[in-house]
Amino acid sequence: MELTVGQLAERSGVAVSALHFFERQGLLTSTRTAGNQRRYRRDALRRVAFIRIAQRVGIPLKEVAAILALLPDNRTPTREDWARVSACWQDELDRRMRHLQQLRDDFTACVGCGCMSLAACPLVNPGDKLGNEGAGPRRLLTS
Repeated sequence: MELTVGQLAERSGVAVSALHFFERQGLLTSTRTAGNQRRYRRDALRRVAFIRIAQRVGIPLKEVAAILALLPDNRTPTREDWARVSACWQDELDRRMRHLQQLRDDFTACVGCGCMSLAACPLVNPGDKLGNEGAGPRRLLTS
């Protein structure tokens, strides 16, 4: 059974306009009826869920499209297909998690102490040693 754009929107919780946008970006595909109405295969629900999850963690739609392109077009993706494409992001997600943990753990000490002057901070940056490494929040830019 195929879904209309309205049914896909209702089931996925995504606005019709967003589904049209996803289709223009190559993230979804539809067929057209004789009356030129869009129809989506049921696996579009999983694709939309995948897109929404990727957006939630900040993965650009261009990268989402590249991963979705690895899924088969001629059949509904299996659990193994989804596991394979999900594994493509494992390293990137791990890196993002490390950066978020570092931000959580170091940001308060780095900026929240109230001195607002890393050059003068005798605890975190004595002698402005971080300033010699370059501009920006040096402690938060390391991986």
